[in-house]
Amino acid sequence: MHKKQLELKGIYVVLAALFLVFLFMPVAILLYKSFESGTSLTLQHYRDLIFSGKFVNAFGNSFTVSGISALVTTLLAFLMAYTINYTNVSQRLKKGIRSIATLPMLLPTITYGFAIIYTFGKQGLLSKLLHVQLFDIYGFSGLLIGYVIYTLPIAFLLVNNTMKFIDKKFIIVSKIMGDSGGKRFWMTALSPMIPTLAAAFIQAFFLSFTDFGIPAAVGGEYAVVATTLYNEMLGSIPNFSNGAVVAMMMLLPSIISIILLNYLERYNVRYNRISVIELPENRKRDLWCGIGSGLVLCGIALVFAVIILLPFVKEWPYDISFSLQHFTDTLASANLLSVYRNSLIVALGTAAAGTLVAYGSALVTTRSTLPVLCRKSIDAISSIANTIPGMVIGIAFLFAFSGTPLQSTFWIIILCNMIHFFSTPYVMAKNTLGKLNTSYETTAMLMGDSWFKTIRRVVVPNSKSTILEMLSYYFINSMVTISALIFIVGAKTAVLTTKIKELQHFAKFDQIFVLSLLILLTNLLVKGIILFVTQKKDEKKEKGVRVKKYALGILAGGVVLFTFVFGQGKEPVVIYSNADEEALIAIQHALDENGFQDQYVLQSFGTSELGGKIMAEGKNLEADIITMSSYYIDSAQQKNDMFDKLTFPTPTLKTYSDYDTPLTALEGAMIVNTSVLKEKQLPVPSSLKELANPKYKGMISIPDIKASSTGWLLVQALLDTYGEEDGKEILTAILDNVGPHLESSGSGPLKKVRSGEVGIAFRLRHQALADKEKGLPIDCIDPIEGNYSLTESIAVVKKENVNKTAMAMARCIMENGRRDILYTYPTALYEGEQVEKKYASKYPRVFKRALSVELLEEHQAFFEGCRK
Repeated sequence: MHKKQLELKGIYVVLAALFLVFLFMPVAILLYKSFESGTSLTLQHYRDLIFSGKFVNAFGNSFTVSGISALVTTLLAFLMAYTINYTNVSQRLKKGIRSIATLPMLLPTITYGFAIIYTFGKQGLLSKLLHVQLFDIYGFSGLLIGYVIYTLPIAFLLVNNTMKFIDKKFIIVSKIMGDSGGKRFWMTALSPMIPTLAAAFIQAFFLSFTDFGIPAAVGGEYAVVATTLYNEMLGSIPNFSNGAVVAMMMLLPSIISIILLNYLERYNVRYNRISVIELPENRKRDLWCGIGSGLVLCGIALVFAVIILLPFVKEWPYDISFSLQHFTDTLASANLLSVYRNSLIVALGTAAAGTLVAYGSALVTTRSTLPVLCRKSIDAISSIANTIPGMVIGIAFLFAFSGTPLQSTFWIIILCNMIHFFSTPYVMAKNTLGKLNTSYETTAMLMGDSWFKTIRRVVVPNSKSTILEMLSYYFINSMVTISALIFIVGAKTAVLTTKIKELQHFAKFDQIFVLSLLILLTNLLVKGIILFVTQKKDEKKEKGVRVKKYALGILAGGVVLFTFVFGQGKEPVVIYSNADEEALIAIQHALDENGFQDQYVLQSFGTSELGGKIMAEGKNLEADIITMSSYYIDSAQQKNDMFDKLTFPTPTLKTYSDYDTPLTALEGAMIVNTSVLKEKQLPVPSSLKELANPKYKGMISIPDIKASSTGWLLVQALLDTYGEEDGKEILTAILDNVGPHLESSGSGPLKKVRSGEVGIAFRLRHQALADKEKGLPIDCIDPIEGNYSLTESIAVVKKENVNKTAMAMARCIMENGRRDILYTYPTALYEGEQVEKKYASKYPRVFKRALSVELLEEHQAFFEGCRK
């Protein structure tokens, strides 16, 4: 027994060190950041935030929509679980409920948001079928639907798992005693479920409160705390101290959740034996429960039908003919295979390492006589990990491990996922191991077997089904998670969910659905394998050995994939870019056609996301080359001195710094959907001032200047043309007309005008021209106030080993990429460049003051002052 305790003590020490370094230390650093102000500590960040009406409003909105969605989710979960366990509906319907209710777990939440748009939006599938839009999907309604779909699987699993262990014989007892139907329902079904229903509500509330993917798609102007955190950390001007404060404030529901869940545990009902009885006949009960559950399943199936069908449509909603073009475009992507491989590596690595850690933790709490404090500490860690939002863990990891060997590696992603999803697999293992005979180890020790041998030969085989379920849980969640990864993923470790976020930047929603289907099919395949292997557990012993081999095969596959990736040869040059798709293609062509093919990795970000990474990581940035808004590069250089002096000639028309040279000039313009304007009988505007007319209310979408530099071009045009006083009046009226269509990304307005959700958007000029050439009912309107522009430049990050290659690539991009770039962005930047008049904008303008972060902050304050 002494030896056993030494081994378990060793496991406990390893686990304690792991959670200390990768859970408590990052959160402690995050807490420190929330007080940090230069070289001193202060409460000012908390005071500013708490007394900020906007944060209080976002916090209140999050509580409201999360609470209502959690209530709806819990009621629906109870209805479906009740239908399975307390009614005599057909077994086919019960099987359908079990299958479809858990289906949303297999997709990233950001996909639900886009699916809601294409289902319930103005041009959505259901709206087309009914010839009317049932409700406005942006804001509260869209969030409510998205959160319910997202949280329903976990609530259903919790409720159904408890309900099937309720002893149904009390239904007969209650009936014999003459209880009314209501009292019988309360005593035999509802009362024993109250602790579980409360736990399901808390879990659904917390998942909704911390989710980022759904608000990013359909949040509209309904501010929630998750998007507030994202904007503070990765907005156009990141504020890491305020972001840390928001992250710490998001932990408040976590603390409340832990207290409530621990309190509710004492009210769990336990039965000595579960009786198997034939349920009483009640056709009315069966009918209504069957209809209710069927409607829920139809709602889920409708959203999934959109995800499945839209990739096969040529151009929804304008050309609904069958096409495989979206699949061929997506599958032809240069880095899709590597991104998919990365996702498998992360998922398999997380499954293997996470299962090992969770199982080891369960051994400590259930199979040892270590002090109660040690065992309770593991339970406490489980509760804490279960309630800390993924975004908070991601930010904490960003602060804690920037500049370390873990930065931008698979290991940091795996560790993050392992911590984030630790709780559920740990509880699975704990429940199973707690039911096994406690004398196994003692008997084996008396027979001369070592503790590890006993665990391998006796304990593990008796819990093999649970181990496979743990592997499945870790794998699937690692495939669909995004909230934490957006802060720590690198170019060489990009996964499918971050690829989806990248495609959102380009408004490639059809390709997003294709990747979502790839994730769905992968997860279904893994679940199928796990189910097949698990079902063999009751067969002959030799077949039981096969189960272990399958599990070992999965782990071995993960090891092989790890070895394959980590053992690759020469490190490529990493390029970070906020450029649009056309510029990225020009960069790739320039490099591939001039001897640099397969020597680089090109990773795209939104402007705010890349800006946040540059400011947070500084010289520790993974990238060797960046292309980014020129004003951002200047600010980063002033703060971090992170760019090398360019060693090649840059014959620009204007003077630039010696560490960067311009790549593109982006011009703002109005984009109109001619079909929508014609349908609504609205005239095509010729100026930005016309957008203040109330007749355009609800028909305009623009990007938020706090999240996108594209929105800055609109503000520049109004201020330069009309001055501050008149400009404020015009912008206030425009924002009133915009309503819920103020977007947190530059691609948002383009998405809405393409899909017909609005008739007018403000976006980059070249994108409208590209859509018009495709034959879409999209046109570009150059506003008479002017096509204001900002430049994006290329710079080389200071590094010891790859700077010569990176510098050569930067020169190649500048000298050989400009020809293609000039076609899409028709603004001359270098000596000798000429632009064809038919592609040039009508009213090219440049703001009278030099663009800088300080000027952007001024204009952001002006913009905020115009919001009602």
